[in-house]
Amino acid sequence: MPDDAARPLPPHIAAQLRSAGGATDTGGQAWEGRNLGEGTSHTHQFPDDPGTADPAVAAALGRWRAGETGEQQVVAALAGIRVFVPVVAQVSKSHVTADGLVSDKEADMALVSLRASDGRQALPVFTSTEALSTWNGQARPVAADIRRAALSAVQDGSSLLVVDPGSDPAFVVRRPALWAVAQDRAWTPSYRDFTVDDAVTRAALRIPGIVSALAGPGRGVDSLRGDGTRLHGGGEGPELTVSLQLDRALTEAQVHTTVERFQKALGAQEVVAQSVDSVQLRLTT
Repeated sequence: MPDDAARPLPPHIAAQLRSAGGATDTGGQAWEGRNLGEGTSHTHQFPDDPGTADPAVAAALGRWRAGETGEQQVVAALAGIRVFVPVVAQVSKSHVTADGLVSDKEADMALVSLRASDGRQALPVFTSTEALSTWNGQARPVAADIRRAALSAVQDGSSLLVVDPGSDPAFVVRRPALWAVAQDRAWTPSYRDFTVDDAVTRAALRIPGIVSALAGPGRGVDSLRGDGTRLHGGGEGPELTVSLQLDRALTEAQVHTTVERFQKALGAQEVVAQSVDSVQLRLTT
């Protein structure tokens, strides 16, 4: 399977990213001369926002953490909400005084990023200022529509959003769901997507030695609460497991060739590249 860097962005996202950083916004209005506010809090963009979590999202996350709902419902509740992205001061210039002490002369504000267990970059977002300050009292909250936050994550090379880090547990939005949030469209997990099932079947067709190919939830889909309770969804991957049943008569070399052909055929399926975050292959006979 190709890695994230090799996957093309959906055209809708790519078009919006091309306009990022230009002299005008996406509506063609010039940035120059506009009062963008202080840029250190949520007040300039959402003047009447108390900084609390959106009730629908809070309810969906609460039901998920109670084991009463799955990740598809949580991602649906994220649509259109305001989130807080943390920024921290980062020294850009310093000098050593006559006494040998380091003195900070200039500091820039930098977005915070995280690393998943597999090394992928993730953007943390928070549903409330309280959740952010509990996680990091030094970080400043910058409010953003979640769609813009998702676009920013894609632009910065993040494959994941982590909702409310520090909570028990945090909720991870994987790449296909992240793209869906950025496009403001509904998301279906790959292990429930009939088009992904069809793609897995098509990839196995006409490859000698394959008896069947079945798709199902990956071992990384679920999350664990602090008390050990397994919650459905919100994990960081692998998202999809493909169980490949092979002919018992295959030699070791034939097994290797057959698996290689299947992986190549599966990676060539466009729906897999767009809708599947990560795949784990399980061989059976």
